[in-house]
Amino acid sequence: MRLHLAVLYAAVLAAQPALAQQAAPATVPLAAFVQEDQFYNPRMAPDGKHIAITARVPSGDRFIPVLMMYSLPDMKMTGAVRFPVFEVPVSYHWVSPTRLVVAKGREFGSREAPQATGELVATDIDGKKQEYLFGYRMRNLSSRGERYGDDDAFGYVEDVSKKRDGRVFVTSHAWEGKNTLLYDIDSARATRTLVADVPMPDVTFILQHSGKPRFALGTDDEAHAVEFRFDEAAKRWNKIEKKNGRRYRPFYFAPDDREFIASYSAEGEPDSLIREDYATGKRSTLFSDPVGSYTGLLFTGESLPFGAHSTIGIPKVRYFDEKSADAQLHQQLSAQFPGQYLHFIDFSDDGRLLLFSVKSDRDPGSYYLFDRSTMKADLLFSAMEAIYPEQMAERRPISFKARDGLELHGFLTMPLQTGTGKPPLVVLPHGGPHGPFDTWFFDDDAQFLASRGYAVLQVNFRGSGGRGLDFLESGYRQWGGKIIDDLEDATRWTIAQGAVDGERVCAYGASFGAYASMMLAARDSARYKCVVGYVGVYDLKLLAKPENNRGDTFKASAFRKYVGDDRAELDRNSPVMLASSIKAPVLLIHGGQDKRAPVEHAHAMRAALIKANRPPEWFLAPNEGHGFYDTANRTAFYEKLEAFLGKHIGAKAAAK
Repeated sequence: MRLHLAVLYAAVLAAQPALAQQAAPATVPLAAFVQEDQFYNPRMAPDGKHIAITARVPSGDRFIPVLMMYSLPDMKMTGAVRFPVFEVPVSYHWVSPTRLVVAKGREFGSREAPQATGELVATDIDGKKQEYLFGYRMRNLSSRGERYGDDDAFGYVEDVSKKRDGRVFVTSHAWEGKNTLLYDIDSARATRTLVADVPMPDVTFILQHSGKPRFALGTDDEAHAVEFRFDEAAKRWNKIEKKNGRRYRPFYFAPDDREFIASYSAEGEPDSLIREDYATGKRSTLFSDPVGSYTGLLFTGESLPFGAHSTIGIPKVRYFDEKSADAQLHQQLSAQFPGQYLHFIDFSDDGRLLLFSVKSDRDPGSYYLFDRSTMKADLLFSAMEAIYPEQMAERRPISFKARDGLELHGFLTMPLQTGTGKPPLVVLPHGGPHGPFDTWFFDDDAQFLASRGYAVLQVNFRGSGGRGLDFLESGYRQWGGKIIDDLEDATRWTIAQGAVDGERVCAYGASFGAYASMMLAARDSARYKCVVGYVGVYDLKLLAKPENNRGDTFKASAFRKYVGDDRAELDRNSPVMLASSIKAPVLLIHGGQDKRAPVEHAHAMRAALIKANRPPEWFLAPNEGHGFYDTANRTAFYEKLEAFLGKHIGAKAAAK
């Protein structure tokens, strides 16, 4: 039986939680996939007496993210912080048992994570004593504005003081300049002390528990990783030699500051997790997999991680010490949630209380508070409360060989009910393409399509993340080449297995996934009966324009590395130049305020299809960004997607 936390709002800043039980509807309503999480990103205070949660509260025709603070275990609201429209709490950190530091961001669309503005605000658990700590509006909003002036920089929380005394370590990335600064900021008084200054922009610092920065990690103008280590005797930052392999990224120290963990790849293979002695350099490997990198690190408090799993297939935790108390606790709790993955989020400092989550391919996730003294876990809230796991489809891991022999992995989501015959297939390429990758966990699009009777194919083509640098870089300058080959090979392999209807296939994707879908339709017009592009990029020359890179040297360099700068090559790999080869019906969906994939891409693709006498169906939401946020627009999008697929590869199409 699944419990849900329902919150009734008397006003935006007044809430009272209550548990409710509901029966699953006979069919999954579209609204279940459109409604965003009512609650997300819970973080427990170090003393275990409070929890901070982002809640979406109604405001006109949309929901506004508000940071809510509750007491534990009774879940009574103690305070809230609401920012102006489109400004959201991106992340927050407990700097003491009663105070948080919040990083502000802006929403640009559902397919793009909110972007941090570089502003930091502190608040008490009652929402009072708010203090603007860092940002470009210091003079107007901070009590120390006259002392420090506006920060012409982005501020990021690097760490918090392990003393829980209200101090926070903030990295300052200057808008213009070649140095990165690290400050120690008192969140109550908004005073700051300079801790480090590294002669390189956009650096991330790794601190010991004592608060001393020991590593600085950055990227040069050619998008190559650069690492520095602090020389205590010489009081300077020294660049780490490349003898450490193709990838070496320290990121967390043990409580005694003598050891740290790092990502390591000797020659471009999947990232391993290593443990290294800071003084001697002696190393041991905690996790290594020949196919996939590690992910899902499991921590307890401030200790080093005790487990992780591979990026490949269904997550299976590998414990670094099976007999450790941490591993045994994780195994005991996991046994109570068969078929789900259990993740530790926060422990109270005394180790008594644990905040954890469970999720799976069919369950978007639930959050629990576990008390070690009573050995009981109480449900706090569930994600996507209108989703019932028993109505969702299984996501089956798949693997196959591409035409050049490269082993590829992905997932096939099969509908629970297919009626008579084999289900039609939707090929769903992920966005990015370099870095992101599809996982086994709940996928909104895949489950929506499966609930409508479609099988859904997702493949981590070359260039995807999760399999190391060699695999990632094998997709460079292959946007219209081997990446599309991989997707074609995946489609043919899936059809050959005999579980789907190979005569009813459509491609649908968002962002790069939209690009890939158009390229598939242009490459194999007989295979794909329809194609859907959502907030896509379709003209690589337009993407390469200097104004789209806003003078960003790194971004321009990365684009050249990913796609190239040969105009003939860009044309060959641009769907707008291949419109005459696309014979399948097309649905184009875009947001007028999209900054990631400007709406000019959609207009150009539409014009090219019209010129080729293949006018597409069209849905433009003028005020949306890179993915729709407005509930009405999200609903309209899914309605159009469902109707379009139904017309071309659905039951009616099969009956023709």
